[in-house]
Amino acid sequence: MEPRDKIDVQSTLWIAHNYKDEDMATFSREAIEGAMDAYDSYLKSGEHGAIFDSFGTPRDYWVRSTRERTNRIYPSKPINFWLNGNKASSGGWAGPKYSAAALHNSGFIIVDSDDNPIDPPTRDYLIAGADRIRLCARNYHIEPARENGAAEVAIRARDLGHEMGLRERHPAICGALGSKDFQRYAQVPPPKYTLPNPSSSTVFTFHLASAEGHEPMTFEPMTAIPTPTNLILYGPPGTGKTYATAWEAVRLCLDGAATELLRDDRDALMTEYRRLVGEGRIEFVTFHQSFSYEDFVEGLRPTTGNDQEGDEEGASNSGGFSLKPHAGVFKIISEKARLDTGDAPVTRLDRSRPIYKIALGQRGSQEDRIREGLDGGLIHLGWGGDIDWSDERFDDFEEIRRAWNEQKDPEASGKDPNIEMLFAFRSGLQVGDYVVISDGRDGYRAFGRVNGEYYFDAHADFHPHRRSVEWIWRDDNGSERAPFYARNFRRQSAYRLDPNRVDWDALESVVIDPNAERPVASARPHVLIIDEINRANISKVFGELITLLEIDKRLGCENEVKVRLPYSGTSFGVPANLHIIGTMNTADRSIALLDTALRRRFTFRELMPDVEELRRALVARQLDAANLEGLDICKLLQTLNERIEYLFDREHQIGHAYFTGCTTRADVDEVMRHKVIPLLAEYFYEDWSKVAAVLGDGDGVKGSNFLEAKRLVAPLGFEDDELGGDKLRWTVKASFDFSDFAA
Repeated sequence: MEPRDKIDVQSTLWIAHNYKDEDMATFSREAIEGAMDAYDSYLKSGEHGAIFDSFGTPRDYWVRSTRERTNRIYPSKPINFWLNGNKASSGGWAGPKYSAAALHNSGFIIVDSDDNPIDPPTRDYLIAGADRIRLCARNYHIEPARENGAAEVAIRARDLGHEMGLRERHPAICGALGSKDFQRYAQVPPPKYTLPNPSSSTVFTFHLASAEGHEPMTFEPMTAIPTPTNLILYGPPGTGKTYATAWEAVRLCLDGAATELLRDDRDALMTEYRRLVGEGRIEFVTFHQSFSYEDFVEGLRPTTGNDQEGDEEGASNSGGFSLKPHAGVFKIISEKARLDTGDAPVTRLDRSRPIYKIALGQRGSQEDRIREGLDGGLIHLGWGGDIDWSDERFDDFEEIRRAWNEQKDPEASGKDPNIEMLFAFRSGLQVGDYVVISDGRDGYRAFGRVNGEYYFDAHADFHPHRRSVEWIWRDDNGSERAPFYARNFRRQSAYRLDPNRVDWDALESVVIDPNAERPVASARPHVLIIDEINRANISKVFGELITLLEIDKRLGCENEVKVRLPYSGTSFGVPANLHIIGTMNTADRSIALLDTALRRRFTFRELMPDVEELRRALVARQLDAANLEGLDICKLLQTLNERIEYLFDREHQIGHAYFTGCTTRADVDEVMRHKVIPLLAEYFYEDWSKVAAVLGDGDGVKGSNFLEAKRLVAPLGFEDDELGGDKLRWTVKASFDFSDFAA
């Protein structure tokens, strides 16, 4: 098999993996170009007339060649018939085997008779978004350059968008060209690119190996979904669950080789753990009896008018308060994981930034003003008169109001649009914030990022108050407002949208990529640690989200499930790159008492007291566990636990971690006095005779090691045997005797 063919096999395998439609028909680039060669021969000499004569005059759907030809477009039906022999196949999009659909899914561009790209319909069986961009970039740029023996090829985002008919989709194009997925698929190294990125002017330059230099590609899914981990570490207190949790969290976030280097270095491990916490990739939460769904997922919190100053909610609720949805730790880290792009140059909107609605003019009657802003990369405002507000003192609202009162209208209040709109436009709107250009109250036609400070254009024919904007998306036909913002746009020229009403996923699906809400292949693992997971009411805390924890119901998985959250009304799913680690103390609550739904969705790993782990911990500090100043500390731990298991159960044993920090006999004395003995008293409900039995002190009267007992004399008025025999007063000895555990 020749190298070119190997790449085409990879292409077919990738399409089959990512678009699992059994009826999908796709063809290699070589096969389609071969069909075009045959059609050229037919037009020149009549060769293959038996095949092509039966087709009438081409009308609607044509396909553009990836090679330089005298005539680069071909009727889709004859080409499709040459490839699959189905003369009855339609030339449209009605099914995956129809001519336009099959050639589109093979990475070719469908055009009209004038070579203008035709927008494909939205169908499940049609490849779209970043995958479609990668296919076309490979077919129309990478492979032709290889055929011509070029050492490298440059692709400008604007050019590829124009070829494909993608209007103002430069962020999506840049994200696709810069991704590791494209590097694997097209067999190219990471590209060099110009700045700014993303931008319509961004140029990606790919170095190309010669055809002979290609290695056969092994199939690697471009959107491989990680297997999420749902793990609960359980065991008695002091068995190293905290350290094991940190180890598991770091291991899940990093690759195996990097983590192995940290296995025996606790300090290095905890340093890495803290770094990942600082990056927001690990979150920690402790469950307790009063922990609720509102704390964990989302709830309502009161918000005052002052908290909303500058947006439409603040204007309507000034002087009072309203209840706003507030995300809990689970929703926060789920969204972080879902939106993570890793090291891929995938474009996401910064969801911490506000969005300002800007009106450039009245639709229809002031199209020239709207066009000037969109074509010139700027926004402009008519309110504010002919005053130059560039001076820094006008950062302050009161300074704007005072100047307007002095120079224009002494009676104007802070609600005057010349003051309110001007302040929002000049001072409220910051560099880096987003603007959406309204198209009436129900639509918008552009979305961009402010990249310049306010300036006054004294020579402007209209609206002298201006700021520069980098347009992320623009469509003169506009798009509907409702999917990303449920409330009608107000008539004000400039104001901040209510952030709680913005559906960022819906917005990104329009201005970035239709598949923007999906986790990308390069998304890094995130971990949520739930300490004491058994201390809360699991059904109450997780609510309906307990179903979403299942492996196959994560986002992007086979049985993906989303729910609509009750307070915000937003759609929510759990991404596959979010791992959950819980810990539970079996001394508090048996695993058998856990919620059945939780038990079915988690893997349980038991951590029990480990004498060998204690020995290794002491040896690591150059201490002898069998002879710590004459004390066999391992024998002490093992003996205590054997007695506890005999008198109570195995789930209430003493963990080895209680003793791993001991370096002297005095340290062991402190642990026994202040940790072990109080814990035993709690386990046995203050039945000190059983505590004494565990410690080997018998009745505490005839010699003792840790506890001593004194018989109580019956008080006046009680007979000696009236209350059931001897009564003992137990006390902890001032000095312990460890002779039973001597080295």
